[in-house]
Order: sequence, then structure tokens, then C-alpha cells
Amino acid sequence: MTENDISYKIISAAIELHRTLGPGLLESAYESALAYDLVELGLEVKQQVPMPFVYKKVKQNVGYRIDLIINNKVLIEIKSVETVAPVHFSQTLTYLKLSNLKLGLLINFNSKLLKDNIHRIVNNL
Repeated sequence: MTENDISYKIISAAIELHRTLGPGLLESAYESALAYDLVELGLEVKQQVPMPFVYKKVKQNVGYRIDLIINNKVLIEIKSVETVAPVHFSQTLTYLKLSNLKLGLLINFNSKLLKDNIHRIVNNL
């Protein structure tokens, strides 16, 4: 399954989840519910994946975590904020680069229409 095939399933599940729950919950609630739905769709889901950070060849234990990785191909960064800021896009791209993944989805569940708050971010795709 390609990154695009996986992202299509993720986006469909996220939109259905948002229709069910609506905006206003914590990021952790959306993350847990989305992970459950994606597993039910037969996808491999990893939650709160530690992100190694290496500086000058020394591994730093600074606690970065990727919200979700699906089928070891697509990264999901979940937000529940008033407005997605430029730093959120940068963070997602940095996570993609550090994890050597090619596609990330930045999803802000705190919105009236979720489709307007799903952003595809690519890293050499």
C-alpha cells in the first residue's frame, strides 16, 4: 500500500471521527480514537513513537514523540488548537526528516470543518 493509499484511509477515518465527536476535545482523545479506528481498518498503528534526536553524533534524550505512524509510512501530527501556526508545519516536516518518512498529515481537530484543517506535508515524496 502506498503512502497516498494510506493517507486516503486516514483522512476518511479522521473526517468520520470528527463528525462523531466534533471539535473541543484534547489532542490525546482524538489521537486515541483515531488510532482505534485505523486499527479497525486493518492498518498498523504506532502511538507516541519516541523520536531520537542526535546532535553532533550524540543521542539526546529530549522526549520528542510522534503522535502516530501508520504502516511505517505515514506520520500523523494531531492538533486541537484555535489556529495551526507555521511552527506546526515546521515541526511536522522536521519529524518527517528525522524519521526518514516521506508523508505526514497535520490534522487540527479543533475546527468546524475538518477537511479545511488537514494538511499534507511531504519529505522527498
